[in-house]
Amino acid sequence: MGDIKKVSDLPGIGPAAEEKLFKGGYKTIESIAVASPLELVSVAGLGETTAAKAIAAARSSMDMGVITAEEFLEKRKTIGKVTLGSKAIDELLGGGLETQSITEVYGKYGTGKTQWCFEICVTAQLPQDKGGLEGNVFYIDSENSFRPERVIKIAEKYGLDPKEVLKNIYVARAYTADHQMLLAEKAKEIVKEKKIRVMIVDSLTAQFRSEYIGRGLLADRQQKLNTHMRTLAKIAESHNIAVLVTNQVMSKPDQLFGDPTEPIGGNIVGHASKTRLYLRKSSGQTRIAKLVDSPYLPDGEVIYRVTDNGIEDQTEKEEKSKK
Repeated sequence: MGDIKKVSDLPGIGPAAEEKLFKGGYKTIESIAVASPLELVSVAGLGETTAAKAIAAARSSMDMGVITAEEFLEKRKTIGKVTLGSKAIDELLGGGLETQSITEVYGKYGTGKTQWCFEICVTAQLPQDKGGLEGNVFYIDSENSFRPERVIKIAEKYGLDPKEVLKNIYVARAYTADHQMLLAEKAKEIVKEKKIRVMIVDSLTAQFRSEYIGRGLLADRQQKLNTHMRTLAKIAESHNIAVLVTNQVMSKPDQLFGDPTEPIGGNIVGHASKTRLYLRKSSGQTRIAKLVDSPYLPDGEVIYRVTDNGIEDQTEKEEKSKK
């Protein structure tokens, strides 16, 4: 069973059945292993016995990935952190944006979500002793918001050669939700080939939100988002890279108290994002980042600035004026 690497290697799965399974979302050995025989019968028209044998073979071929808590601790020690250019934000995040998981930033238009992406594009390339990961960046742009001019200004702030910085950022424009999902799948190859240490999706939900309109398509949208987030999470964990996604928000008109703003994607995006931050606009260049969710960090919020040079801490004068 050890020679089973792809779906077509499973017993009873011919080219026609494989194509049907792919169309139904069963593209990996893992997806077959966790399926029920009736699911495969329904999707690919397999006989129940054939489906059961395929599932059994998929399960037998898999490394279930069981490790001790001690081994898990050792794996955690390999996590890298990348600075956001602000001591306040880095402290809020326990040292910076971390690898092996997804970090989500969400907020209204103009709150500076994409500025976080531009900053990370540069800081990821810094030496480790400067808060970087000494690696390259893969940037999925779903809203045509990537601006190399902004990256150049930030690179100059850190004393880096802007041309070299731009050469190390690989940008892919996503035109549809399916195209975005495909780019994430292909990223597995790009990560190895191009020495990627940070992957950015800006924005995560824009294409899904515009294509799946109305309650009738909500279930389909959520299912696709779930698949997309699982792909991103697996890339982060298996390749020890940091994944940063930006997200749009919507208002809840029925909420009478508190902030009626909530991120798109519901629990599916919320559970997949290990760290979530809510960005708000204050006066002028000032922004507020609130840590909403983290597996081990306390909730909190910090004030910072977004300038022509990117993300910066408040000046002492600004801090005193706030007080």
